[in-house]
Amino acid sequence: QVQLVESGGGLVQAGGSLRLSCTASGRAFSAYNMGWFRQAPGKEREFVGVVTWSGDRTVYADSVKGRFTISRDSAKNTVYLQMNSLQHEDTAVYYCAIDRVLRRRGSIITIPLGYDYWGQGTQVTVSS
Repeated sequence: QVQLVESGGGLVQAGGSLRLSCTASGRAFSAYNMGWFRQAPGKEREFVGVVTWSGDRTVYADSVKGRFTISRDSAKNTVYLQMNSLQHEDTAVYYCAIDRVLRRRGSIITIPLGYDYWGQGTQVTVSS
């Protein structure tokens, strides 16, 4: 059983920064891609970004490209989401998720259905 625990959310002014963390329990964390998603009230869960199991490829949604950065520390079983230049439109609950399919190097998916385990979510609120 895999458990994911997010932290780092909060209230920030527009233009500010936050760093979210997601720590996984269980073995073989380093073998799987890790994704970040978000869900605003009344909206569907949307893809934010993903880092491959090897850590050498990241893919981002257009809406966050250039502002958000994903990284991972396999020694700590942790993936990070650094969010800069935050905008009011970034307000949402942020979730990390693990894609427990052994994918070839560089291969990623961006749809929520492709991810097997999810964290509980952490609220990010950006005041304008």
